[in-house]
Amino acid sequence: MREKIKTIIREASWKRILKEYITITIGAFILIIGIDVFFVPSNIAPGGGVTGSAIIINHFTGLPVGLMMLILNIPLLVIGFFYLGRFNFLVRTLYTVVIYNLGIDFFAHILPTGITDDLLLSALYGGILGGIGTGLIFRGRSTTAGLAIITRVLQLRTGLPISQAYIATDGVILLIFGQVFGWDRALYSFLALFIFGLATDYILEGPSIIRTVFIVTNSPDAISQGIFARLGVGVTSWSAQGMFTKKEHAVLFCSVIRSDANTLKNIISEIDEEAFVVIGQGHQASGGVFRKLAEKEK
Repeated sequence: MREKIKTIIREASWKRILKEYITITIGAFILIIGIDVFFVPSNIAPGGGVTGSAIIINHFTGLPVGLMMLILNIPLLVIGFFYLGRFNFLVRTLYTVVIYNLGIDFFAHILPTGITDDLLLSALYGGILGGIGTGLIFRGRSTTAGLAIITRVLQLRTGLPISQAYIATDGVILLIFGQVFGWDRALYSFLALFIFGLATDYILEGPSIIRTVFIVTNSPDAISQGIFARLGVGVTSWSAQGMFTKKEHAVLFCSVIRSDANTLKNIISEIDEEAFVVIGQGHQASGGVFRKLAEKEK
C-alpha cells in the first residue's frame, strides 16, 4: 500500500512538472511575439531592466537583442539562485532564458514586424502579450530572468502587486531609455510597462470571480436558512457586539458567485431590512458547500 502511494505521488509530481514546463514554453512564445512584433520595431522597452538595456545596446552596436539579454542576465541569475529556490529555480529559469532570449533572435526573421506604426497600439498590444506570457512563466514557477528576478523577489517578500514592483525596479532604466530614443518613446514604454504588469497580475491571480459577504443581523438563523435553501451556499456565524449600542448581534459570512449577489441581497432584505451588509470581491474559493455549488455551475 505504501509503495502504491509513493508511485501515485511520483506520477502526480511528474505530471505537475510537465504541465509547468509546457506552461513556461507557451508563456515564453507569447512573450517573444510581443517583443518581436510590437516592441523592437517601435523601439519601445517592455521593461526597463535587461530588455530595455539590450534594445539600447542594439541601437548603438547592432548586437543581437537576445544575445545581449543572455549576457546581462548572468549576474541576476546568481541573485535568483539564492532567493528564489536555488537549483530548482536555476534549472527552470535557464530553460526559460534560453527559449526566450534565443527565440527572440530566431523568430525575428519569421514573425511579421512593423505591422503598425502607431506607438500607442504597439505599447498596448505588446504590453498585453508580454504580461500574459510573463504571467504564464511565473505560473510555471520560473522567471524571465533580468529584473523580473528582482521583481519576483520584491513581490514575494513584500506582497507588492507585480505592476507596482515592475515600476519600482525598471523605472530608472526607462529614464535612460528616454534620453536615447526620445521622451515620447519613454512615455510609451512606461505605458507598456504598466499594462505589462496589470496583465501579469491578471494571469497570476485571475479575475474576481466571487463575492465575499459579511452580514450583521439579529436574525442569523432565518437568513442562513434562506441563503442555503435558495443558493445552496453554506454560512459561517460568530457573535459580535455593536460598540455604539453595546447590543449583541450575529455576524454571518459566505461566498457566492457574482450572478447570485443580487439574489443574496434580496434574501437578506426580505428577512431583515435592518441588516448591515458588506459585499467584497474575491479571486477564488475552495472547499465546503461553495465548492460543490461551483462545480454544478461548470
